Amino acid sequence: MARGKVQMRRIENPVHRQVTFCKRRMGLLKKANELSVLCDADIGVMVFSPHGKIYELATNGNMQGLIERYKGSNTEAQSESSKQQNPQIIQQEVLLLRQEIDLFQKGLRYMYGAKDMDHMNLHELQALESNLEIWVHNIRSTKMEIISREIEMLKNKEGILKATNDLLQERVIEQSGILDTGSNMMISHFPFQRTMDSGHYF
Repeated sequence: MARGKVQMRRIENPVHRQVTFCKRRMGLLKKANELSVLCDADIGVMVFSPHGKIYELATNGNMQGLIERYKGSNTEAQSESSKQQNPQIIQQEVLLLRQEIDLFQKGLRYMYGAKDMDHMNLHELQALESNLEIWVHNIRSTKMEIISREIEMLKNKEGILKATNDLLQERVIEQSGILDTGSNMMISHFPFQRTMDSGHYF
């Protein structure tokens, strides 16, 4: 018997609606998984039930990874689209990069001995000074981080050496106690000693 065409409208009976939801959801996830296997595609599917329960399928990874990939590709696509629509933006970026490169080249020439002030105007010198201040700040911050890490490592080494020293001292004390006990036991086995200068026993 031919299967009747299902009308695409909301199922009013809640029992029939829940049954249809379960069947269609399982079919959808199965088809998505098959598509991923057959075509080596990364697929993410999220389904929220009428009661708010979430069902998800993420192939070749997890859902969070797929969402991050989607956000990244969507951002890149929007950026490329905006650049294609506005070629002036690209020209402005190229111009700014050229100006920045030119400024750095002039600054390098100036720092390496080309003291002629004519090749750099006031604005360029101010920009170079600002960049140098940023670089110095970054270098100092990195240096402080390295020093802090080294200090922390030295503190850890100090703690390890102190613990090792305490352990060795305990072992020395234990060994000396064992030796003292052994010598006392030997003396207790020979309570009478004869002196060299007399014939008496003690």
